[in-house]
Amino acid sequence: MARLGTRSAFVRTLNYLAFLPLASRAPSYGRLVLALLADDRIPLARKAILGAAIGYIASPLDLIPEAIPVIGAIDDVVILVFALEAFLEGLPSGILEEKLAALEIDPVAFERDRAQVRRMVPRPVRRLASRLPGAVRAIGSMARHAGVDRRVRAWLSMEDA
Repeated sequence: MARLGTRSAFVRTLNYLAFLPLASRAPSYGRLVLALLADDRIPLARKAILGAAIGYIASPLDLIPEAIPVIGAIDDVVILVFALEAFLEGLPSGILEEKLAALEIDPVAFERDRAQVRRMVPRPVRRLASRLPGAVRAIGSMARHAGVDRRVRAWLSMEDA
């Protein structure tokens, strides 16, 4: 049994090695994501995508069990890449460029790193990621139409009292 755990940890490490060249720029990219999340011009549906991904990664439950070789070890990475790409892909024009300039991040290097990460994610996953923001907006619209948003706000205001 311990042998399987060691093998799984080894495979997980190999999968993360592909991201090693990006590691030195990760703090800058983290600040970029935080700056974008703090910006009121970014739609809430885009921010919800990252929130859902972080919730999934923090959760002990996995869609793909760790015991499945290779795929089970990289599902968290794929979910994170998937969410970040969906978040960044449809940002209102100019905001990303503004934040890159403010944080002194080279836009050419940033796009090169995004392209490198995209190559590591299978095309069907990328296609699904491009549809995610529309799905989140549709769910939000259905929730507003059904009055769920008013009920949640009423419930939250009762909690505050």
